Amino acid sequence: MQDNSVTKTAKLTIDGKEFDLPIYSPTLGPDVIDVRKLYAQANVFTYDPGFTSTAATDSSITFIDGDKGELLHRGYPIDQLAEKSHFLEVCYLLLYGALPTALELDDFESRVTSHTMLHEQMMYLFRGFRRDAHPMAIMVGVVGAMSAFYHDSTDITDPWQREVASIRLIAKMPTIAAMAYKYSVGQPFVYPRNNLDYASNFLQMCFSVPAEDYEVNPILSRAMDRIFTLHADHEQNASTSTVRLASSSGANPFACIAAGIACLWGPAHGGANQACLEMLREIGTVDKIPEYIARAKDKNDPFRLMGFGHRVYKNFDPRAKVMKQSADEVLDLLGIHDNPTLQVAKELEKIALSDPYFIEKKLYPNVDFYSGIILDAMGFPTSMFTPIFAVARTVGWISQWKEMIEDPAMKIGRPRQLYCGATARDYVDVENR
Repeated sequence: MQDNSVTKTAKLTIDGKEFDLPIYSPTLGPDVIDVRKLYAQANVFTYDPGFTSTAATDSSITFIDGDKGELLHRGYPIDQLAEKSHFLEVCYLLLYGALPTALELDDFESRVTSHTMLHEQMMYLFRGFRRDAHPMAIMVGVVGAMSAFYHDSTDITDPWQREVASIRLIAKMPTIAAMAYKYSVGQPFVYPRNNLDYASNFLQMCFSVPAEDYEVNPILSRAMDRIFTLHADHEQNASTSTVRLASSSGANPFACIAAGIACLWGPAHGGANQACLEMLREIGTVDKIPEYIARAKDKNDPFRLMGFGHRVYKNFDPRAKVMKQSADEVLDLLGIHDNPTLQVAKELEKIALSDPYFIEKKLYPNVDFYSGIILDAMGFPTSMFTPIFAVARTVGWISQWKEMIEDPAMKIGRPRQLYCGATARDYVDVENR
């Protein structure tokens, strides 16, 4: 951030002393008070658990306005990208800052397609896991191990190696996720096919078997592409911040992305759509919905409806509208409207859009509500929901990683603390305690 963007200052008074703190004005969003020199000048820290009011970086990739329900990638609204674009074009946009020309897009897609295979020796890594290992556990291990197989793209000071690592991660993540799934169900690995688009290739690696031909339905492929697109990046969330913090130490890109996957695994982050589907199954049938609605409204009941509302979006989730359209298309295609879980989902959706309680509290169905329905209808087990999220979010992590590495002002992350422990005390020998 350039100092010439300072247009005003904030005055802070501590023990009668005044300190002037620069205020920066972004292109979008609230102003930011610069406290970088506060500790040196006033010997105090700021206190912000969860960093929910702290801008840890300046970025030009993604902007979210939670009050308006707005999500922009490089300035483009997410609903326009999901409707008119496709995942690899959005990847290019996030990585390079502009929509590609036809030639640039063709070149980018060719580079990604040519890197989808894994080093053959990596197959032994999968076989080292128990068959009942969670696919996310496998992905954390395998992605982290990529630094042991691709030595020619681990030097973060080399722009070309950063570029190669970026392409490799975007290209190979679907292969890793699909192989983790195949391993968990005891089926043979299916290799990627270069004649398929990104989403179709992922579906064929997950659901085809060597014994028979498999054709990817274009509606399912489009729905999967939208899931990838709608989850590609989401500003400075927990996993993205994890990637940035890991990369600030100079760690190689594969280790940094593995750290992001580990963070995404948490149920409060990437596991939301899995939790939503498990809730729908817990409700079971439509006639039990009133009981659970009443429990959700009871402040003394720990039950919470998953898939409604969003921590960031105080209005509606802009991704949900597009995801709902895909959910309707997939359910119509597969003809499984008599599924009890899906019947519960549709009835809950209807109630959420008409019940005054939901409307007043702005508890609209979010992207996790619809994506969980789609993935379940496609035949994915809930254990694969978060790995699919990781495939989609990889490009966001990489874009944020590249932006940070290329920032000349980058420094290693070092959060401070409000220490509440014991003061200095002398060691006492064990026999005297």
